[in-house]
Amino acid sequence: MTADADSGGTDRDAVDLAFDDTEYIPAVAQDIDTGEVLMLAYVTPEALERTRETGRAHYYSRSREELWQKGQSSGHVQHVADVRVDCDGDALLYLVEQEGGACHTGFESCFYRTVDGEHVGEQVFDPDAVYE
Repeated sequence: MTADADSGGTDRDAVDLAFDDTEYIPAVAQDIDTGEVLMLAYVTPEALERTRETGRAHYYSRSREELWQKGQSSGHVQHVADVRVDCDGDALLYLVEQEGGACHTGFESCFYRTVDGEHVGEQVFDPDAVYE
C-alpha cells in the first residue's frame, strides 16, 4: 500500500499532506472492487500511519476526540489496498475491501439515502444486534 507510487515502480519522496490546524483531513473509503463510495471520515497523521502499518483503516473521531480502527467493535473492518492523495494534499482516498457493512446504521454504504430521504442502499446488518 502506497500513497505516492509512480508508474516506474521506484519510490518518490512522500507527498506533503495539508493537515490543517486541527491536524486532520478527510478520507473517503471506496470499495476497490465495485467502486462504490462507502463512507467519509477524518484522519490524523497517526491514523494514517496506523493504516499503513496494519493494512486496516484507522480514522480519527472528531466527536470522541480519539483514534479508532474501522470495525474494531463491529467486526466490519476495512482492508486497505491503497491510499491515494488528491492534488492539493488535503484529502485521501482509501481503496478498501470491506467486510460487512461500512455504515454504523447497518447499511453497506453511509450514502444510502437520496436528498429526498429515499433509501437506495442495502441494509446488510442489524445495528442493534452489533452495537449492544
